[in-house]
Amino acid sequence: MTDNSHERHLSDRRFYHAEEEARFTQKSPTDTPQTRHPAYRLAFQDTDFLLREELRPVRFQLELLKPEMLLEEAGVGSTLVMYGSARIPAPEEAEALVEAAKERDEFEQKVANNLAAKAKYYDEAYKLARLVSEKSIVEDGQRQFVVCSGGGPSIMEAANKGASDAGAESIGLNIILPHEQAPNRYVTPYLALNFHYFALRKMHFLLRAKAVAVFPGGFGTFDEFFELLTLVQTGKMKPMPIILFGKDFWTRVVDFDALAEEGTISRKDLDLITWCETAEEAWAHIAAFYDIKG
Repeated sequence: MTDNSHERHLSDRRFYHAEEEARFTQKSPTDTPQTRHPAYRLAFQDTDFLLREELRPVRFQLELLKPEMLLEEAGVGSTLVMYGSARIPAPEEAEALVEAAKERDEFEQKVANNLAAKAKYYDEAYKLARLVSEKSIVEDGQRQFVVCSGGGPSIMEAANKGASDAGAESIGLNIILPHEQAPNRYVTPYLALNFHYFALRKMHFLLRAKAVAVFPGGFGTFDEFFELLTLVQTGKMKPMPIILFGKDFWTRVVDFDALAEEGTISRKDLDLITWCETAEEAWAHIAAFYDIKG
């Protein structure tokens, strides 16, 4: 006699979990033209169906939900987000970059020298990530100021490496690009998240952010940085430390004072930015903003 007592518990589910249903289909011995046709696949297992144009809203929802659920399960309460270039070399690579450019034209040599001069920011990104990670701040049972980068090379690598060398986990929010892209080796594997949509990736950068450190960078860094400024300026997001490393770089490529003088932003909007050159300065500002002692 079969014991079905487990089916009579009041707390038991009446329907099978989706993963159980999926196993049923895999175990089914039935092999017919009907079962082999794509139309017969369970919708949530049908990749071709999920990639249809009409399913974009569903893919948006999935890309919002998956990182949110994984970060919640990982106990990540807040993040220190670090933006910056994918091209600035580590200090030990700077000399080789300049040397390799000597056989090229004058413009390429100038570019190599400029990038090499910014190698110090790789060091500062590393130091800031390590310093913050060593604090190991926990509040309400959740980890605070977990380092979060774009998961790529250069400044992003420095951020994840700093956390890793402090014995801490860190997040990498990668994005699929037409050219080859892979997470740097310092991102914690189960926190290496991948995105199709830039918009959802930028949202996840800021959902848990309690401070953002911005290093010299290109179009991607500008995009992330100015969206953050806009969100805080317009009141869509509460104020937080927005730390800008490299005043010489930023004031050369963006004339912030001119924007205020032209009247297209308010003079007080410039107060949203805190200028820093060292990791220690950056942490001191973050700690003062949140009244963190020690």
